[in-house]
Amino acid sequence: MFDIDLLNYDPNTPSFYVILITALFAFILSSLIAITYEYTTKSIHKRAHFLQSLALIGITASVVMQAIGDSVARGLGMLGALSIIRFRTVLNDPRNITFMFASLAAGIAAGVLGYSIALTGTLVFCLAAFILRFSPLSNDNELIGELRIQVPKTDEARMHIENLLQTHCRHFELQQLRTLNPRKMKTINEEGMEVEEVISRHHLQEFNYLIRMKKPKTLSLFTNRLNQLDGLEDIRLNFSKQDPNL
Repeated sequence: MFDIDLLNYDPNTPSFYVILITALFAFILSSLIAITYEYTTKSIHKRAHFLQSLALIGITASVVMQAIGDSVARGLGMLGALSIIRFRTVLNDPRNITFMFASLAAGIAAGVLGYSIALTGTLVFCLAAFILRFSPLSNDNELIGELRIQVPKTDEARMHIENLLQTHCRHFELQQLRTLNPRKMKTINEEGMEVEEVISRHHLQEFNYLIRMKKPKTLSLFTNRLNQLDGLEDIRLNFSKQDPNL
């Protein structure tokens, strides 16, 4: 119902009003996508230039489609002209790429006067983004980290650690297992002289786990229970927010 005949539209020679209405409509839809991205993205690394690009790229796509019209020659010429431009901006997050394609699709649909397609697709896309924002698929508080720990060379020690990890972690994976060489330490003896002491660590081995916590609020409980295990030495925990590229 939105695909109206604007002043007997001719795709080869569109009028000024057709181009103006199309560009404004594309800008409104792209801005709606940019606003949706702002309110559904939890990362603090949101660049203002990317948000502006989401709002502006729809206009560019609509103008390109208006310029091409129904001409195959124009389309081939446009491909040749665009191939000269080198787009070196890297979007590491697949979600960002999805929003960029959504803004492009809205501009392309508006550019061919498919207003109903552009409006419906944009509304469904934005609604789906908000639904996913508050769904279980949104792990905004999930923590991933690294556990490095020294344990005795016994199967029981590893079993106790992995039972604890299975209780508090959604996933865990042993990244590295290595034996420990003797450690040399310099100490001061009773005479005030510096001596070198060799500490044997042949009975220890070091585990390096990559872990993903189930609930961030259980982190303190997990740490306390880890410290209560016997024979563990040099416990190192390094947690961070979930990597957006994962």
